[in-house]
Amino acid sequence: MMTETYAISVKEENCSLCSVCSSVCPFDAIEVDEEQGRLILDVEKCQVCGLCHSACPASAIELLYYAPDSLLSYVEKRMKETGFNTLAVVCRGVSPPPSGKVREFLAEQGFENYILLRVPCAGRVPPEFYLKALRMGVEKVVVVQCGDDYCRFKRGSEVNSRRLDLLSSLLETLGFPEDTVVCYTNPMKPVYVTDNCVGCGKCGFICPYDAIEISPGGTPTVDPDLCVGCGACGTVCPHKAIYLDGYDYDSVSERIHKYASLIKTNTHGKPSILAFVCQWSEFSALDELRDGLYDENVAVIEIPCLKGLDPAWVVEALLSGFDGVLVVACPEDACKLEKGTEIAENRVVALKKLLYKLRMDERFEIHRARPVYPNQFREILTDFSNRISNPIGG
Repeated sequence: MMTETYAISVKEENCSLCSVCSSVCPFDAIEVDEEQGRLILDVEKCQVCGLCHSACPASAIELLYYAPDSLLSYVEKRMKETGFNTLAVVCRGVSPPPSGKVREFLAEQGFENYILLRVPCAGRVPPEFYLKALRMGVEKVVVVQCGDDYCRFKRGSEVNSRRLDLLSSLLETLGFPEDTVVCYTNPMKPVYVTDNCVGCGKCGFICPYDAIEISPGGTPTVDPDLCVGCGACGTVCPHKAIYLDGYDYDSVSERIHKYASLIKTNTHGKPSILAFVCQWSEFSALDELRDGLYDENVAVIEIPCLKGLDPAWVVEALLSGFDGVLVVACPEDACKLEKGTEIAENRVVALKKLLYKLRMDERFEIHRARPVYPNQFREILTDFSNRISNPIGG
């Protein structure tokens, strides 16, 4: 279902047609029509990465998600609540929920007490935001992003690194300490447990990036320079020998049962739903969660990509008491990872056959969504809830 509301808009009265936005857009979604004297935005191409917004010198591009003023309000509120004066801005691509993984990384760098700000891409945060945060009382800014070659928005990390270098130079000139702003790269990589591996080779077969080489004895070797942390290898490993920390089978399974118990007493007659949501297909829903719950009857588990969805989680959720399982992922042409939908579709076919045999096929659906349509997730969720209004066994 399409809506006429977009998460991005252009204030034509502010636009000077400088072309900065179109030059940084990784998806060719913006062009300047000099004949008409206006900026043309193709929302079907837009991935709402925010690079155009953060680059615009005239504030002509407005975003619904993560607007700098709202981020500053959040930081100011958290500073008053916690007393912390260190701000950590982290990309979704390096911080699987719950945020234990990124907190471990920050602890290794010597940071314990900080305000955590999680955004889809560090490149969407303009330098002015950091200047205003420092003026508000923030004393240290730590940015954790994907490596340049692993950015889900192609150029986000590259652009952000350059901006932060310039910002650091400016701050030094203004008398701030040299390390006021620091930036780390920490791309997601799989964990390999040698003792669990039986040498089946499935991880190497499924990897769309040729990042896993299988030795003659069946032992996989992961090339960190090729791996982008999509999670496909972990979902096919039958012995949990390789996985993405935070998206591994056991931790997700634990959350499934936890959320099932939480929802069981809160549905008030509504069908209980578990939604697996690709972190790039939806922005607002993933930021409105409270202990994993989106509504009193809806729990959400974030996944790195549709191909990172283990079909066993769907079956486990239905057997744990959820009345329905909804999967929300990017359209094929908007997938941030190679062959994300192609690999996943093959698994879904097998999953649907199993659910049919279990007479649960009507309780499972996959929908495509783009963050550029801010109401889409709610509309999908409402339609699905209405269709399964009679609980399993009811």
